Amino acid sequence: MTAPARIDGRAADALRPITIETGVQRHAAGSCIIRWGHTHVLCAATIEDRVPPFRFDSGGGWLTAEYGMLPASTDSRIRRKRAIESGRSQEISRLIGRSLRAVVDLSKLGTRTVTVDCDVLQADGGTRCASITGAWVAVALALAEGKTLRALPPQIAAVSLGVHNGQVLTDLCYEEDRDADVDLNFVTTAAGIVEVQGTAEGAVYSAETLMEMVSKGQAAAAQLFNLQREAVLAAGVMP
Repeated sequence: MTAPARIDGRAADALRPITIETGVQRHAAGSCIIRWGHTHVLCAATIEDRVPPFRFDSGGGWLTAEYGMLPASTDSRIRRKRAIESGRSQEISRLIGRSLRAVVDLSKLGTRTVTVDCDVLQADGGTRCASITGAWVAVALALAEGKTLRALPPQIAAVSLGVHNGQVLTDLCYEEDRDADVDLNFVTTAAGIVEVQGTAEGAVYSAETLMEMVSKGQAAAAQLFNLQREAVLAAGVMP
């Protein structure tokens, strides 16, 4: 039986075209735009010589993240955030922050805070995954520029997966994500999994399906690690 065709003609386990352009913000310690299909995210990292109060006695630093979607990033205008973030933005900000803290050794930062800003310029599914993948590049460049760490942190990347029309798909676009029976975000390093967010939207899924998604997520992450390495090498940094 022939597998149902995807909206954009990709194979079930194929990623959308991805490019990572570095050095896009003059005043950021490290920055990039990751273009992942029609999802485009600006990732910028800054380093400040201070830490939040709860880290005063730790002897180490801190890393945090902020995520947001610009007003015209989707087909209907998103209201510009004011004092209060949406619950979704807060949840994704925390996901990005804890994902990067899984690979950055805070004890070696000194009394410094790394802040990563991920702003979605255009959205077509997978914005949190693109943010995490691009954020690693921005942080790696920032740490190298500031000579904060002797070696770059281990790579971390994320990819979306799901079950659509009974088929496990890698890297869902918006329409596939909207109609998926299962939606999963997979965050991993080369050494092991950091986080799996998987939800049955239309029907329950089996352990076998979960393991198939994990396996395809690991294969996709290997491709993302190569793209990250190419980006930092092109910027003159050895991964």
